[in-house]
Amino acid sequence: MTFARMQTRILDLFQRRASPAYVVLLATSIFLFDTWSPLHFAVAVLYIVVIVLATLWFKRVGILRTATLCASLTCLSFIITHGPDPDGSAAARTLISLAAIAITTMLALLNIATRERLIAVEKEKNNLARFFPPTIVEQIATNDIALSTTRYEPAAVLFVDMIGFTKFCSVMQPQDVIAMLRESLCTLSASVFEHHGTVDKFTGDGLIAVFGLPVSNDLSATNSVLCALTMQARLQTWNDARAATGQEAVAIAIGIHYGDVVLGDVGCESRLELTVLGDTVNVASRVENHCREAKASILITDAVVRRMQSEGSEGTVRRFTDWGLHTIRGHSDAIRLFAIPRNAVSSID
Repeated sequence: MTFARMQTRILDLFQRRASPAYVVLLATSIFLFDTWSPLHFAVAVLYIVVIVLATLWFKRVGILRTATLCASLTCLSFIITHGPDPDGSAAARTLISLAAIAITTMLALLNIATRERLIAVEKEKNNLARFFPPTIVEQIATNDIALSTTRYEPAAVLFVDMIGFTKFCSVMQPQDVIAMLRESLCTLSASVFEHHGTVDKFTGDGLIAVFGLPVSNDLSATNSVLCALTMQARLQTWNDARAATGQEAVAIAIGIHYGDVVLGDVGCESRLELTVLGDTVNVASRVENHCREAKASILITDAVVRRMQSEGSEGTVRRFTDWGLHTIRGHSDAIRLFAIPRNAVSSID
């Protein structure tokens, strides 16, 4: 059990019993003991126990009020006990008590700030974990990487979409469609994370993934292609399991392009979304759509191939067949495409 979790459990235990009356009762007891006790030492130092308990029970305002109460009772006890003409040692003891109260209060407030920071970081990590792999989540949280800073950087963009999704919707019950989508998208996103990619967004029956952002990677193109091969291999395993229960096989199309993209927040102030934009994204989308016409399970552009060659991934490049120049919808210039046919069996290795 981590220290933060242990602290949270202790805090929950005390909060269930929290009451301002306990603080007042304990502070009053210390005041009475400090005022009428014959012992000559800084009894008021015991007020730090009250402040420590207040740290477990209250927020900043409650702690400050508790500290003010303790300091006031310390001064009142000093006046009642020693009157207008105290000796030097009594004044010194009182100053020590006040200093202890002040120091404990400062530490208590710092403890609250640290605890709130840990909670905020944990929430941020949980939120980022929906879109980023664990390694990137740690880098973002540890190095305080500014995701909201708009920038123009190279990246590999992968589009994956289910083929014939409309047909499934027309013959399956709604709850079965959602269950199938959740299972397939969970598998697809897990493949993205395993290859150091990020999920830009889910598109209903597919997703958009980016490799090389927001943290740069020297193998972004290679990782994107290995991710696509993993997706197809795991899809085959999933389809085998579906066939065993009499369910129809699912097919997906994957398109990948490499180039410069714009990374930034889009939307309105009430709902912003970190996403990638630009011609690279559009081409990747068109390449994925072209898989249907080309009867390919994976299509990658020559830009991806060139980048993979510069990354030293010649072996992975050789797994693809050069299908020559193709004109894709929405793009005036022909693009050289490399493919794995739809009937080919992909493997992860």
